[in-house]
Amino acid sequence: MAEKKDFNEWLSTFRESIANYQYYVDFDTVYKNCDNIKIELNILNSLVGSKNIENDFEVLIQRYPEVLKCIPILLAKREMDIYCIDPQGAYNYNFKKMNYPISQYKYFMKETGLFELLSKRLINNLVDYVTGVEAGLNSNGRKNRGGHLMEDLVESFIQKSGYVKGVTYFKEMYLSDLEAKTGLDLSALSNDGKTEKRFDYVIITPNYTYACECNFYASGGSKLNETARSYKTLALESKNIPNFKFVWFTDGLGWVSARNNLKETFDVLDSIFNIKELEEGILNRF
Repeated sequence: MAEKKDFNEWLSTFRESIANYQYYVDFDTVYKNCDNIKIELNILNSLVGSKNIENDFEVLIQRYPEVLKCIPILLAKREMDIYCIDPQGAYNYNFKKMNYPISQYKYFMKETGLFELLSKRLINNLVDYVTGVEAGLNSNGRKNRGGHLMEDLVESFIQKSGYVKGVTYFKEMYLSDLEAKTGLDLSALSNDGKTEKRFDYVIITPNYTYACECNFYASGGSKLNETARSYKTLALESKNIPNFKFVWFTDGLGWVSARNNLKETFDVLDSIFNIKELEEGILNRF
């Protein structure tokens, strides 16, 4: 498919990041999570600046017990059960359905600092506060979002090259479905049907079926070595399957520290490409 590349030159074009503008915080999810408890948060807002917050809290919970479900997120917790231990004992508070007297929940609010946060007006509005908390928690999901960025990027180039989803390219296709779709014998890749492999993308052209994997590694780690070894095996197993090619799209400076493992796969897999090659139109040569 492509003339043999120089490994070091190829590796030198790898990218530091592929983060897009939505990578850092998914604000749609942040707003949705806040909207789900906005009414209860506004009820709790009545405690902001309270001069007698313990009594006001008790009256509030008696009248609106549903506001309890908002308390965990004030501590940046999504779980409805919170475990605490101190010299007084061990407690597992349930904020979906009260499992202790209100006095114990007042103790929780006091000891965690939430009463002070509210009564001293350290914040003015709980909806705004929770929006900030949700944004912070959402940032922890960057690793998961990052895992999909390379897939999304590759798909954009597949579409740009004229392939049509569900017609000439398919997303997340299992080996058994691929065999049924194309009539190819891929038993060499499934250990004679004993394992079920799923490819990120499958591109079907008149001459070849291309089974594609994509990933991006911004940092090193054992996962890279494992991936390189796995794809080296796939490359060798697929080499003699007629009208079939295994394709690997990868990039990221994490490979610099795992270059030896990557080179082992590079040496046996001609159809290994990075983002620069996608930008140069490698898919048009399929």
